Amino acid sequence: MLLFCLFVTALAWKSQAQFSQLKDSVVQLYGVIMTADSLKGIPSVSVIVKGQNRGTMSNEQGVFSIVVLKGDIVEFTSIGYKPKTVEIPRNLDGNQQSIIQLMVTDTMYLPVTIIKPRPTREQFERDFVNTDIPADNLEIARKNNDAATRRALMKGLPRDGSESANYALAQGAKKYYYQGQTPPIGLLNPLAWADFISAWKRGDFKNK
Repeated sequence: MLLFCLFVTALAWKSQAQFSQLKDSVVQLYGVIMTADSLKGIPSVSVIVKGQNRGTMSNEQGVFSIVVLKGDIVEFTSIGYKPKTVEIPRNLDGNQQSIIQLMVTDTMYLPVTIIKPRPTREQFERDFVNTDIPADNLEIARKNNDAATRRALMKGLPRDGSESANYALAQGAKKYYYQGQTPPIGLLNPLAWADFISAWKRGDFKNK
């Protein structure tokens, strides 16, 4: 029982020491973010603690406040300004730190774009009429589903695995169906003659 009490006391003392250490490492970081050239507050600046996926944003006057730990690295980012990083000192006295963070404008140079008018109205009309506009997906699908296109594709493209298997199964079933007897002659089948006449009208037998 005495050993259990000593264990509980030691555990409570250790937890209290860890809590005191953690409490001492917590820092309330606050300040204002301003432009370096005109000292104006910058709103909506992202204030992110690197590696911890948490942060805040500055208000309309550029003021911010966030809870960090000693040794954390805080990054300030905003569109149009170069990012800045600040490391919280590990030997900081107290639990508060105030800063004035200056942001430098990030200048980006875009390539030069020269816009030239058409020399004459006739040339503009000629180029506009002769411009080749690529077909969209709907027009491509409509062309591929055309009856003549599908017939040409059926003649030129080989069967895939599924079609070949179905054809082989159909031929085998037909062979077993007429096993031991003479199969019917296609010349006497009116349905075959109807298919032949339809194919002849479509021009399937013409030389390409």
